[in-house]
Amino acid sequence: MNSVGIIGFGRFGKILANILQKGFHIKVYDKKTKDSFHGIEYTSLNKIMNEKNIFIAVPIREFENIINKISPLLKKGTTIIDVCSVKKYPTEIMIKKLNPDIGIIATHPMFGPDSFLSNNKLKMMLNNTRDVNQIFKFWKQYFKDQGIKVIEMTPDQHDLMAAKTQGVTHFLGRMLKEFGIHKTQIDTQGFSDLLDLVDQTCNDTWELYSDLQLFNPYTSTMIKNLKSATDSLDNRLKELQNVEN
Repeated sequence: MNSVGIIGFGRFGKILANILQKGFHIKVYDKKTKDSFHGIEYTSLNKIMNEKNIFIAVPIREFENIINKISPLLKKGTTIIDVCSVKKYPTEIMIKKLNPDIGIIATHPMFGPDSFLSNNKLKMMLNNTRDVNQIFKFWKQYFKDQGIKVIEMTPDQHDLMAAKTQGVTHFLGRMLKEFGIHKTQIDTQGFSDLLDLVDQTCNDTWELYSDLQLFNPYTSTMIKNLKSATDSLDNRLKELQNVEN
């Protein structure tokens, strides 16, 4: 195996190419992007189908459409590896719509373009969904060799945890931006950290934010609990005011 395919070459597709360049020739299909990028070869969707390992790096909302499109074109012996930020939704689609002789590895690299550049304790979730081609161990070791901590779990476990971590992070970042948070002359370190949170989360597209919230079955509960926690804190202060008055 000396080449791999990537479908989708947005911000994360480019990170993926950087990670994979150390071991493979990379062939890319993207219906829009033809950005100059060292070490990759743009090609057609049909030619990508010749690759034994194909990474799907399209927006979550486009995932089902691309799976529908490639499913009849895939050849026996191919493994599809998704990198969506939610896991139950794409995994269920792949299991349902890809032929049984097509391998499936569900992954979520727990970093984006900004955190990847800092190369600070990168983590990646993997799930051995359908390893008909006996390739899961290879990819697990490959990512470890790139200095990435690999964590195995089920798609459901991932989404439950992600709603309470990544979902909260992006929700709070967007909320603080809507609130109008901005730098002042007397910022504490904690406040500066909040500004960094806003910059990091809002540097991602609104499309990614909304997909994270809408395609994870546990985020609605997370948002409800956040609102409840806000009300609880506010009510405790009001109770103190009533006592003092």
